[in-house]
Amino acid sequence: MNTLVGWHVEMEFREEGDQTKAAAMVRLSDGTEFRAHGNANRHPSDPEQLRVGEEIAGARALMDLASQLLQKAHTEIDEVSGRNSRPIHR
Repeated sequence: MNTLVGWHVEMEFREEGDQTKAAAMVRLSDGTEFRAHGNANRHPSDPEQLRVGEEIAGARALMDLASQLLQKAHTEIDEVSGRNSRPIHR
């Protein structure tokens, strides 16, 4: 299987007390960039597990990116087809 294109994805994390913040950015082959954020809050009674906060905040940021990518794709479908397509939201 040949790879036709590649996307560049960046993730950054910041810890602030009991909160983990994630920033995500994807750069598409057409030059479009999407940015998203995700947060995770540790309950005060939970043990400190930085990796878990990063995973949750990162997943939430990636879910936001996924939603933006679906919207872009459906907008492009609509422009070409003249129909109103609907992205599946989960």
